[in-house]
Amino acid sequence: MHFLYPAFLFALISLAIPVIIHLFNFRKYQKVYFSNVQFLKEIQEQQASRRNLKERLILAARLLALLFLAFAFARPYIPGKNAANTGKQQAVSIFVDNSYSMQTLNKEGTLLDEAKRRAKEIASAYNINDRFQLLTQDFEGKHQRLLSRDEFNDAVDAVKISPQGRSLQQIVNRQQSLLNTQHGAVRSTYIISDFQKNMADAGAIKTDAGIHFNLIQLKASELPNVAVDSVWLLTAVHRPGENEKLVVRLHNYAGEKAEKIPLKLLINKGQKALGSFTINPRSVQNDTLSFSGLQSGWQPAEIQLQDNPVTFDNQFYFTFNVKQQMPVLLIDGAISNPFLKAVFEVDPFFAAKRTDDGNVDYAALNNYPLIVLSDIKAISTGLAQQLKTYVAKGGNLVIFPSADADLANYKAFLQPMNAAYPEKLINEATKVSAINLQNPVFKNIFESYPQNPDLPTVKKYYQLSSSGGENLMELPGRQSFWSAYKSGKGKVYVSAVALNDDFSSLPRHALLVPVMFRIALLSGHDQALFYTLGQDQSIEVPPIQSDERQLLKLVKGNMTIIPDVKQQEGSTLLYASDLLQESGNYELKKQDSILSVLAFNDNRKESDMSYLTADNLKQIFPQAGNVLQPGQASIKAEVSDLNFGLQLWKLCIILALIFLATEILLIRYYKPGKQQFSELG
Repeated sequence: MHFLYPAFLFALISLAIPVIIHLFNFRKYQKVYFSNVQFLKEIQEQQASRRNLKERLILAARLLALLFLAFAFARPYIPGKNAANTGKQQAVSIFVDNSYSMQTLNKEGTLLDEAKRRAKEIASAYNINDRFQLLTQDFEGKHQRLLSRDEFNDAVDAVKISPQGRSLQQIVNRQQSLLNTQHGAVRSTYIISDFQKNMADAGAIKTDAGIHFNLIQLKASELPNVAVDSVWLLTAVHRPGENEKLVVRLHNYAGEKAEKIPLKLLINKGQKALGSFTINPRSVQNDTLSFSGLQSGWQPAEIQLQDNPVTFDNQFYFTFNVKQQMPVLLIDGAISNPFLKAVFEVDPFFAAKRTDDGNVDYAALNNYPLIVLSDIKAISTGLAQQLKTYVAKGGNLVIFPSADADLANYKAFLQPMNAAYPEKLINEATKVSAINLQNPVFKNIFESYPQNPDLPTVKKYYQLSSSGGENLMELPGRQSFWSAYKSGKGKVYVSAVALNDDFSSLPRHALLVPVMFRIALLSGHDQALFYTLGQDQSIEVPPIQSDERQLLKLVKGNMTIIPDVKQQEGSTLLYASDLLQESGNYELKKQDSILSVLAFNDNRKESDMSYLTADNLKQIFPQAGNVLQPGQASIKAEVSDLNFGLQLWKLCIILALIFLATEILLIRYYKPGKQQFSELG
């Protein structure tokens, strides 16, 4: 047994007081007259013996009452697991999980309500001078400080559901970052959560020495749940009035089959498609929705599904832009290529702009989904660097080398982009031998492919280096005639011939127009369809000039958010991950003009309503001293026992009161003298 305040044991000196009183208790005798004194001596002996017994019992009761009263002030306890430094100030970090899964109902209300109650119970188990940190999924800056117990309880009351979701390792790291600054204090952490499986990291949790870790798992039921994980459109460029196909990725997180889940597609708040799907247990399924009749402009869209009882992930938002025209930039060596000009004049949807290689507006390159280089002998260093950046960010580049191309210059330009470059000029007549029907450029372009197709003839060509790209067209011996290469987020298309009659029949061939159109239509250079809340990511948009008077704003209904803005070469970056707390479609505005519409969705990690067991937690978190799974009773006593051991001061007070009551009873009711006299009478 140990004492929390051993200095109070000096009060045991007071035990001498009742002993002294007992030894020097001078009693006054009372005269008693007897008519017969025959048995007087015997009566005196019996009465003295009984009086001595009574006084000794009273003395024992007084001594024991004072003893246990002194013990009560000294706070005796039997040490618990974490009680080695009992008596020092304690710094306690308590994490309250406020992710979406904590909306699940149980007998106590929602799991979040129970978590908040448990957090207060933990705080009440500590002393008034101990300090507490409240931590939630939001990782807010205001929570990186220690609070008194009353301040902590007020902060707990203010906790609300958050779209954020952190791993166990992130939570532990955040708790340790504050506790490691509290030198000399006893440091403890508590994590109160339902412990979904998505919280677990690949390996064991890494922790610092000297901190006591405790896990409190709230009981939650595994509920069936179906959610939309992702969407994508099959066309990169969207034209007014055309048919569109949307692929929806559905995920059944439950262990049972989901039957006939209704799905609805809304665009600009109008219903565009309906569907009903059945998904096998624990599986992912892609389904396609078709729609049409869109006008030009930004299209805020939403997918709704009906799936109870888990409803926080029943909506999925995305946006895309239907363009009235698609801009294409043609860059040449001061003489316009008539064949390219003719190609893009066929369809008014393409707005082709021509410029020579010495007058390129570098700042505007990102406004063009497709750039075509033709008839340039040598590409300048500045233009080459800007085009590399353009492709890396998702741009698409088509290159027709000049008839008198500087081969070393082209190699220096194309090789860093992992694209083939012309090695030497081959003056040999040949013919395109095959086209790659599996490539997206040619896929579904022919209703029926002829057995002996009319393919372009070649008079001379550049031999392209081998760079691991994908051939669109091939020469005999599987030599590249026109190939595509991935570079960064974009693509580079390299032709083995200059676009003139001296090299091949391609400039006048029927394939040139559909191939260039398909490359253009596959060259979507728009922003992402959607972003995910809670992820530290930047949002890249075309260059936007802003100042203190013309701030960029994200607007949704009555909600306005001003993101951090950073300008970089060829684009503008927006940072708003810490500010966005609600999913939906947001308008990006500069004053009153809408520049773009951005969609944000909740992280789908929370959609998997399966949980770690106590054994799982001990395996991935071996440093956790305790894994508590409380019932309806308070955990205050259990936490107190863990940190301070078995507290005995209440027992000492009870025993002190019992012995005081015993003393009173002995004094008032135990009178051996009267009993003797009554026997004589």
